[in-house]
Amino acid sequence: MKLNSTYRRLWSLTMCALLLTLPYFSTQAQDKKSLSLKEAITLSIQNSKELKLSKTKIDAALASVKTSRDAQLPNVSVSASYLRINEPNVDLKLKLGGDSSGGGSSPKVNSVAYAMASVSMPLFSGFIMQSQKESAKYLAEAAKLDADKDREAVIQNTINAYSNLYKAQQAVTLVQENLKQQQQRVTDFTNLEKNGIVARNDLLKVQLQQSNVEVSLLEAESNLKLANIAMNLLLGLPETTVLDADTTTFEQLPAGAKAVAEWEQIALQNRKDAAALSARERAANAGIKAAKGEYYPSVALTGGYVALTVPNALTVTNALNAGIGVKYSPSSLWKAGSKVTEAKVRLQEVQVNEELLADNIHLSINKAYQDYLVNQKKIEAYMKAIDQASENYKIVKNKQENNLATTTDLLEADVANVQAKLNYAFAKADAVVAYTKLLETAGVLNEAGAEAGK
Repeated sequence: MKLNSTYRRLWSLTMCALLLTLPYFSTQAQDKKSLSLKEAITLSIQNSKELKLSKTKIDAALASVKTSRDAQLPNVSVSASYLRINEPNVDLKLKLGGDSSGGGSSPKVNSVAYAMASVSMPLFSGFIMQSQKESAKYLAEAAKLDADKDREAVIQNTINAYSNLYKAQQAVTLVQENLKQQQQRVTDFTNLEKNGIVARNDLLKVQLQQSNVEVSLLEAESNLKLANIAMNLLLGLPETTVLDADTTTFEQLPAGAKAVAEWEQIALQNRKDAAALSARERAANAGIKAAKGEYYPSVALTGGYVALTVPNALTVTNALNAGIGVKYSPSSLWKAGSKVTEAKVRLQEVQVNEELLADNIHLSINKAYQDYLVNQKKIEAYMKAIDQASENYKIVKNKQENNLATTTDLLEADVANVQAKLNYAFAKADAVVAYTKLLETAGVLNEAGAEAGK
């Protein structure tokens, strides 16, 4: 009785401990989330660090535009000083009142106070300010276009990661199904071996095959975990979130009916990096104008006010002035030349980059187009391969059961059957990725890239 009482107390303590720890374990459980491709693209754009960096570059470019505009505003300065000085010898050449001799005692001066206010409004600066403002405007436009290009890259990376997640899930599912078949086969062969129908060696072969499939499943599950972590990092989700890719995403395959020449023309019209280089070329031309502006004088409208007080000697008030100021440095005739040359070199650099990009567009469009065609043909080939591998497995299995084929033949046919299903699943995902890569290369993924997720 005492022993039973002790067991009851232990059981009660154990149940209390379990009840207390259940909330903790429930909070530690992994969250599961069904994820569509469209949702993945939206989350990646919202949380992309690359796009946040692009935003800072746009802000910096817009700040430069504002700075160049502010340079055309009037310059206003105000200054005032009060100085204590020693008693200097002051010899006034002006006659002091009532002294016909032209001399007199010098005033005692021990301080000076003055205040100045000036306004300068630039009228002409050799087109420097206008050219700098124009250059900054084009560079801001280029920064925005670069951000659009970065956005396309983020979308494509998301599609790639989503495809990898889908393929990893399909691999786990197919290997799990195959493992069940292997386990059943081992059970069947064990019974057959006990009854002396199959040799011990054949049983060892199917057991070895089961072990190999178990190892393959471990590798597939590891790849799935890595793909899941990569996707969570890309989307800004907690690392413990278990994602479930929508398998219907890759069922409706896109059809690119356009010819490669049409895709290339679309790329020339829509590529953001090409438009950004065009904006940088205009900025470089404006930079040349700004550099040449140093050859010219600068003209400004000026105005000011001066007040001066020298105790016991002089007081000046209401001294207003206005006029036009001209500034010119003759040394600019030989110093500005190097700046003009430097600006022209920058223009040449941009023009060469435009030529390189045109060649790159031609090559990348053709490569993306060929990859897309190849992946489309792979789907057709692997669809046939599934039927062929399935039929071959049935035939070999029937032969093996009638002692017309070896166990090795049966296992090889089984591997070929599973591989055909994997190839088909992977080919569907690769075809969608290839198509979106074609859209990115053509510069229209921002507009049409999300269609794959609908």
